[in-house]
Amino acid sequence: MNRIVRVLLIAGMAFGSLTVQAQSARLRAANKQFDNLSYVSAVRAYEEFLRTDKKKDPAETREALIKLGYSYRKLQDTRNAERVYADLVKQYTDLDSEVYLYYAQSLAANGKYRESQKMYSQYGEKQAQDLRGRRFTVSYMDLSRFYQDSSSYRLYDLPINSRQADFSPMYYKGGLVFVSARDESGAVKRVFNWNQTPFLDMYYHPDTNQLRVPGLEFKRAGAAAVGGGAQAKEAQVDESAEPSQPLTKAEIFSRTLNTKYHEGPMTFTRDQNTIVFTRNNTSKGKAGKSSDGVRKLKLYSSVNKGGKWVDIKELPFNSNEYSVGHPAFAPDDSKMYFVSDMPGGFGGTDLYVVEYNNGEWGTPVNLGKEINTEGNEMFPYADGNGNLYFSSDGHEGLGGLDVFYAELKDGVAYKGVQNVGAPVNSEKDDFGFITDKYRTTGYFSSNRKKGISDDDIYAFRRTCKQLNILVYDAKTGSPLESADVRILRNGVNQDLRVTNVDGRAEMCVDANTEYEFRAVKEGFALNSVRFSTLTQSPKPVLSVSIYLERTENTLVRGVVKTEVNQQPASGVKVTLRNEKDKSEQTVTTGPDGGYEFNMKPGAPYTLTAQKDRYATKKTQYAKSKKKAKVVTDSLGLYGVGDVFQLKNIYYDLNKFFIRADAAKELDHVLAILKEYPQMQIELRSHTDARATDAYNLRLSENRARAALDYLVSRGIDAKRLVARGYGESEIINGCVDGVTCSEDEHQQNRRTEFKILSVQ
Repeated sequence: MNRIVRVLLIAGMAFGSLTVQAQSARLRAANKQFDNLSYVSAVRAYEEFLRTDKKKDPAETREALIKLGYSYRKLQDTRNAERVYADLVKQYTDLDSEVYLYYAQSLAANGKYRESQKMYSQYGEKQAQDLRGRRFTVSYMDLSRFYQDSSSYRLYDLPINSRQADFSPMYYKGGLVFVSARDESGAVKRVFNWNQTPFLDMYYHPDTNQLRVPGLEFKRAGAAAVGGGAQAKEAQVDESAEPSQPLTKAEIFSRTLNTKYHEGPMTFTRDQNTIVFTRNNTSKGKAGKSSDGVRKLKLYSSVNKGGKWVDIKELPFNSNEYSVGHPAFAPDDSKMYFVSDMPGGFGGTDLYVVEYNNGEWGTPVNLGKEINTEGNEMFPYADGNGNLYFSSDGHEGLGGLDVFYAELKDGVAYKGVQNVGAPVNSEKDDFGFITDKYRTTGYFSSNRKKGISDDDIYAFRRTCKQLNILVYDAKTGSPLESADVRILRNGVNQDLRVTNVDGRAEMCVDANTEYEFRAVKEGFALNSVRFSTLTQSPKPVLSVSIYLERTENTLVRGVVKTEVNQQPASGVKVTLRNEKDKSEQTVTTGPDGGYEFNMKPGAPYTLTAQKDRYATKKTQYAKSKKKAKVVTDSLGLYGVGDVFQLKNIYYDLNKFFIRADAAKELDHVLAILKEYPQMQIELRSHTDARATDAYNLRLSENRARAALDYLVSRGIDAKRLVARGYGESEIINGCVDGVTCSEDEHQQNRRTEFKILSVQ
C-alpha cells in the first residue's frame, strides 16, 4: 500500500546530515540511497554501517539510526522500526519530537498499546499543539471502545489475492476493480525503487458472486448490526472458506489506462461510464516531476465508449507540486472526494471535496478539522446514503491506518467521526473500505496478514441486532397492516418500512444511535416513538410499539427530487405550514427524499422545500373539505449548476432560427423562469463537427442568441439570461472530425441546453 499511498502523498520529516566531506564512505552511500527514496537499499547500507564502522563519529551514529528507523517505517517494517526507535530513545534525550511519534506508532502497530501510550504522552509534552499526543494517550487507557461490535463481523480472505500487494477494491458492473502489484508477464520486470516491488496496475474480477463464501444470507434488505463488547478474537478471518462458484482469474482492467507507471485507486460514476483514477504525473507517456524531483500523483478521467476507455484527461486541479489521488464519487455524482497534500491542509494528507456537474469540476474544498488531523487521512468512500468512510492514522485507532465513518449533513461531519472498530480495524494498516449503505457487506484491504508490503483484500459480513417496530390501533389494540414507518436517525429521515399482517416492521439498529420511528396510515393520526442504542441490551431481538388514534386529518406524503436527474434529494428541509394557526411541521429528507405530514381539515396549508443552492419550491393546499384522505405529491428542485438539455430544440444545418418544435420546448423554460423570478440561466448552444471550428463557434453563438431573444420577447428580463456558443467543443456521441456519422447522429450534437447560474 505504501507504494502509491505514501511514496508521493505523504511528506516525510526533514533530515539534516553532516557535510559530505566529514561523512564516512559507508554513511555517504547509505544517505544517497535514502535521498533517492530507495529504502530497501538504504536499510541494508545503514545496518552495514552501524555494524562495521567501529570508530564511528557519535553524530554519524545518531544520523544513521534516525534515517534507518524512518526507512523501516516507510517499508512498513514496524518491528524493526520499533527496535531502532527504542535504541534512539534509550541513547539520546534531545531527539526531535517526531521520533517519539514514530516510536509510538510503531509500538501500536505491534500491539504494544501500553508502551505506545507512554510514547504518545512524551510526544504530547514536546508537541502540545498536536492533539494526537493527548488523544491517543487517553484513548489507550480503555481499548474496549474499539471492540463493541466485533462479534457481529465475519471476515473472509479473498481468492483473488496474489503474492504481491492487492488493495483498494471498488464496485464495478457486478464485479470489483482493484489495485495490484502482482507479477507481470514478459521479459522485463519493472520494479519500484522505493521497496523493489512491481509497479501498480488496475485489475478486474467480473463477478462478486464468485467471491461469496458459504454462510448466513441476509433476508432483510438493509440489515445492519450491533454487537456487544466482544473482543476481536471472536471475529477472525476465515481463510478456509471456498468460493461458491468456480473462480475466474482476475484480469487487467484496461490496457489503455494501465501504463508503465503507477495506476491506483479509482472511482466510477453511477452509470459506470466514467472513471477517475490515480496515476503518477505523466504526459504523453513521459514522467513528470515536481521542482523537488518527485513524481507526484495526479487524477485522470476517462469515458467508456464502445467498451473501450478513451478520452483520458487530467483533472483541472492537479499540480506538479503536490499530489492528488484516491477519488470517490458521491452516490449522486454531484461531488467527488479525494486526498491531497496540497498547501494549506491540516496534516500530511487531507480529504477534500469538489463539486462535479455535467463533466465540469468546481474548486476543491478541504473537509475541515472534524475530518482532517495532523496525521494522514486518505482512501475516502461515500456509501449509498452519502456518508463518508475513510482511513486515518491521526484519529484514535488500533494502530496504523484505521477505517473511520462520518455522517454528513450539508457536507459537514456534524457528529464527528467514529472508529469502525475491530475486526475491520487492526493494529496494522486497514484501508480501501467499501460497503453497501447499511454496512451489511463489503470489502476492505489490510496488511495484517504478514505486515510487510503484503496488502490483501478482505470481504466482511455483519450480522443483525434486530428491532421489531409494532404498530397498533390505539382503540382496539389490533395490529395495523400496511402502516408506513418512517425511520429517523439522529434527526434525519432515513428508510420507510411497511408493517406486515402482524403490524410489524423489522430493521437492524446500529450502536450509539438515537432513533425516532414515525408511523402513518390513512385514517389515523401520525404518531412517533424514540429509541436509543446508546446503551447496549443483551437481548438478541428488541421491540418498540406505536399506537395510532383514528382521525379526520389528511395525510400529506411525497418525495423531493432533483429536476436534473429525477433522483431523490436528501438534506432538504420540508416544512408544512398551517396558514390558519401558523403552526409548522418540519422534517429533513433522507436518501429516499420522502416526507409525511398530517393536515387538519378546515385550514389552508403551504408546503415548502428548501436546500442550499437550490430554488425554493412551494406548493399550496386549499382548505380540505373531504375528511381522512391522502394527498400524494412530488416536489422538484432546481439547483445551481444544473444543466438541462432542451430535447426538442434542434436546428437545420447551418441555420440558427427557432423552429416551431423548438419554440414549444423554450416555452417550458419560460414557465420555469416565471415560477422562479430570481433564477438566472445560461443558454448554451452546440453544433456538430462539420465545417470549421471558427464557423461552428459563430453559428452556435447565433443560435444561443436566438433562444435568448425568444425568451426576452416573451417577457423575461434580458439581465437574467446569458447566451453562449460552444461550437463543436462538446460533442456528445463521438461524431468528431474524421468520423462518419448519419444525419440523425449529427443532429444530436446540434442542440441547446440551459444551465442554472443562480436561484436568488
